[in-house]
Amino acid sequence: MPHNLIITGVGGQGNVLASQIVGMAAVDREFRVTIGETFGLSQRGGPVMSHIRLSKEKNYGPLIPPNMAHFIIGLEPLETIRILLEYGNEETIFIVNSRPIYPLNVIAGDVEYPDLEKVRSAISESGGTLYWLDATQRAVEMGDPILLNMIMLGALCGLSPFPLEIQDFKNVLKKVFATTKLEINYRALDMGLKLITEYEN
Repeated sequence: MPHNLIITGVGGQGNVLASQIVGMAAVDREFRVTIGETFGLSQRGGPVMSHIRLSKEKNYGPLIPPNMAHFIIGLEPLETIRILLEYGNEETIFIVNSRPIYPLNVIAGDVEYPDLEKVRSAISESGGTLYWLDATQRAVEMGDPILLNMIMLGALCGLSPFPLEIQDFKNVLKKVFATTKLEINYRALDMGLKLITEYEN
């Protein structure tokens, strides 16, 4: 069986970059990797979901079968709910950023964004394990909300079933970012790892 990971959010949150970093790190560790984007466009505010499948044995198709996700990273709470029923199961591990990004119809006042506690409860009641993180707030405190994606990847490394380590991601960042941006992104990864290792429900 491959390790099946979904990263979901909206355009502008760094979803696609995060999936590419996971893929590159896995290749460096000699995994076979397939990545597929399934919903929406990578435009700011539009829904984006990436499927990432890692295996030591063979190449798998890019789309995770229904209810077969092992890990789901939700950069936005409501987007996590959208894919929960289709891809989650009783053993799925969810890492969800608690900060919502309001769709245009919410901003326009046409509909209301669901109560965050109800969103959290719905994910918890799915049977999987939930880590509900104030990752955007931590990114803002570090100086840039775009660090959210690195914080969430660092958190992923804190899960013992996940086969990659934080140093694997740091090695990839050396290839992706300018030297001047490395230190802050390393710190964001470390912050995510800390949030998971010190997590309390």
